[in-house]
Amino acid sequence: MTGRSGFPIPVSVLTGFLGAGKTTLLNRLLKDPALADTAVIINEFGEVAIDHLLVEQASDGIIQLSDGCLCCTVRGELVDTLADLVDRLQTGRIARLARVVVETTGLADPAPVLQSIMAHPALVQAFRLDGVIALVDGVNGAATLDGHVEAVKQAAVADRIVLTKTDLTEASDVEALRARLHQINPSAVLLDVNDPATG
Repeated sequence: MTGRSGFPIPVSVLTGFLGAGKTTLLNRLLKDPALADTAVIINEFGEVAIDHLLVEQASDGIIQLSDGCLCCTVRGELVDTLADLVDRLQTGRIARLARVVVETTGLADPAPVLQSIMAHPALVQAFRLDGVIALVDGVNGAATLDGHVEAVKQAAVADRIVLTKTDLTEASDVEALRARLHQINPSAVLLDVNDPATG
């Protein structure tokens, strides 16, 4: 593996609570020509199933895991799925793989996902953690942080925190949420999906 160009492949982990906009963001990312050759590992879990449009548009680049929470019940399968991607690359069934995006369920603590990528002896040679992106809903973000420790964990481990739905709430509430997120994770880059400068 070490002599083959393209390794290690960057892996981004996308977290965010229910309704924060992960599916919308994935749709935008997969339509971006700059993100060609990206594999998206999604977790179809109850009501958080990725929409059919996304599956149809990028059926070759999407690997759907079986039902269950990505970070617990299918943790072993995530490792298997990543190992299968490496195998497909090495045998030529996939021509090129530029990056992998792993989407967790809304209720997921991202730490076990990160551990399964970074602590697996074979995967650590093939993949490198590129970062954790946490989506936070501007309308419900404060209540979500109050009511769910997993949401706090998602924000705490993120490299980038993306605020969504800020156009649907008061500016003072958005500022309070920004301040709170900065307190939870002072080193994370805070982005606003509705800010034209964010792109």
